[in-house]
Amino acid sequence: MKRLCIALILSVAAASPAFAHLNPAEHGSFAAGLSHPLFGADHILAMIGVGLWTFVVGGHAIWAIPAAFVVTMMVGFVTALAGIGLPFVEPAIAASVVVLGLLALTALRLPVAVGMAVVGFFALFHGYAHGGELGSATSLPFMAGFALATALLHAAGLGIGLAGRQLSRNGLIAARIFGGLTTLGGLWLFTGA
Repeated sequence: MKRLCIALILSVAAASPAFAHLNPAEHGSFAAGLSHPLFGADHILAMIGVGLWTFVVGGHAIWAIPAAFVVTMMVGFVTALAGIGLPFVEPAIAASVVVLGLLALTALRLPVAVGMAVVGFFALFHGYAHGGELGSATSLPFMAGFALATALLHAAGLGIGLAGRQLSRNGLIAARIFGGLTTLGGLWLFTGA
């Protein structure tokens, strides 16, 4: 548990702030899509935040909320590829980190449909950013890669909550601590962006 927490903290600390932008000429492969979300603190923190919060909500939210994020993120990706404008992308992404961290920190249990709508709103911006960065490269393999990376980061957040059950009966302590760290990371993104 301690090693997992240390590894997660170090990976988040080593990530670059708010700009996970690869050279669009290099985009298009599944591997590029899979690695893309791992190069920005905003993506890592928001996606782990989704997993943390779904742990807090529990029940079928554990799959429904992350699925809503991934699906809506792909809609945002296609929206960007279609050339449809979306304002305030970077501020919305930074806000997503703060909000998702606060949801885990406060252990707020919303109805699953509301949770799906909340993460879906933010996922639209995350997906749009991915699509806007792609340029003219092939989109389907890249999209599949970043969708899988997103799901894996959600699972990491959920895993933090589940591993936290070793520290306390319900695991909320770990989810709240990491939710607070996520919120602080989001505030740092606002000041550094």
